[in-house]
Amino acid sequence: MGDHMMYIPYALLQIVILPLIFSPIIALIGMKIGKRVGWITCSVLTYTTFLLIITGYNIWNSSSPIIEEYSWSIFLFNLKFGFLADGLSLPVALIMNIICNALVVYSIEYLDHRIHVIYKKSSNSLNAYYYSLFMFFATGLMGISFATNLIEVYVFLDILLIPLYFIMDSFGYIDRHKIAMMCFIWGFVAGVIFLGGSIIAYSQIGSFEISELSALIGKPLAIIASLFMLLGMLIKLAVFGFHVWLPWVHAEHPTCIAGILAAIVGIENYLIARIFIQHLFEIFELFSLPLMIWALITMIYGAMLTIAQDDVKRLYACSTIGQTAYSLLGLASCTTFGAIGGVFYFLSHSLGKAILFSVAGIIVYQTGIRNMQEMGGLAKKMPITASLCILGSMILSAIPPLSGFFAEWIMFVGIFGRGSFNMINMLIAIIGLFATFLTLIYTFWPAIRMFFGPLPSSLNNTKEAPLIMLLPLIILALISFIIGIYPEFITRFLTSSLTLGK
Repeated sequence: MGDHMMYIPYALLQIVILPLIFSPIIALIGMKIGKRVGWITCSVLTYTTFLLIITGYNIWNSSSPIIEEYSWSIFLFNLKFGFLADGLSLPVALIMNIICNALVVYSIEYLDHRIHVIYKKSSNSLNAYYYSLFMFFATGLMGISFATNLIEVYVFLDILLIPLYFIMDSFGYIDRHKIAMMCFIWGFVAGVIFLGGSIIAYSQIGSFEISELSALIGKPLAIIASLFMLLGMLIKLAVFGFHVWLPWVHAEHPTCIAGILAAIVGIENYLIARIFIQHLFEIFELFSLPLMIWALITMIYGAMLTIAQDDVKRLYACSTIGQTAYSLLGLASCTTFGAIGGVFYFLSHSLGKAILFSVAGIIVYQTGIRNMQEMGGLAKKMPITASLCILGSMILSAIPPLSGFFAEWIMFVGIFGRGSFNMINMLIAIIGLFATFLTLIYTFWPAIRMFFGPLPSSLNNTKEAPLIMLLPLIILALISFIIGIYPEFITRFLTSSLTLGK
């Protein structure tokens, strides 16, 4: 260890496993203390965030990845179960964990209100149930970030389906039982398709290790294996054609989970970078043009679908379709800047969307209204919430000095760089840039409808949200501002790992 290293044994294993270990403990304690168990959940995630910061500090100073490996055998497969923290996985894991922690604190008031609305009573057992399930989100997202083999990726993707199903089923909005099942089926099918690709890859190279995937290039079934893995990711990314599940699932989830769902959808962009950009670049290049066109169609369709919405939750749900496609466009450009910008944009979008969905939740919490036609003038009553909505809109619209601007700028440098090769690529880049102006419309227009203009008399008694719901969102906005002012916090990490054609 160097002079500037801080060694913590099994730090990555702790980050991934601790939330799962604490899940039954939280369930037991929650039965006694109800919603206050959210603070214990927050404490666990604060500790894992601390471990992530220490790990990031070590990588920053040493410029070398941190690997933890545990060898074990399952039947005929000699799997090396391990975790890898490097310039690509660390920033993803850190931002995901911070979002999880912020939304746990936000949940403390929001969920209690939701339980009263659905079940007409307070319930310690339902609070215990929610927070014990919430821990699966942290484990799933951390596991996907640090996974070193394809089976791990599949397992952690499936772990995320457990809380998505049960939390939606118990605390969701319209048709929550049906939509919980829809969410599970789409997610499970996508996972199985990804697993099928992983098994085909194993049949060719005798390994599930992500680091050994480059040996797949040139093998007879290389394209088939890659197509299956990519298709599984694209279904979860909700690209056009596979998008039908997302507006329903995203809009009808309890709002304290909707922000995490945006991160779960977007993390597929990280997996594309990890698996294809890093190790199967020559194969990914073959899909580059069709993927860029597909991403472009998704961006424009997602924008049009969003602009058509009056329901505030459904509006932000639809915008996720177009926003995650921005990152796909950057990655599919197969340029260094495009890939770095694509991952950076996913992280920025996750911060912005967690804020905007939570703002939507605050409005529903305070007014009981989801239809924007019945709103207006709420900035007079809820100035902090209105400010947060505008900040979230600025992040998504790439307005400086927030993180979205630098992420989108780097990404389009890469996309236009590819455009210099031929006319089709240049046209894609120009249309992609045009699509970003649609984001301005579908983020600021609803903010104007909700918070400005005359205040309906029915909303005269509306109050500002409790501080416990606002503070986590202020922290997320502050992080976006810091990254926007000093993007090297992200770009230095990503640049060290995304060397194309490796």
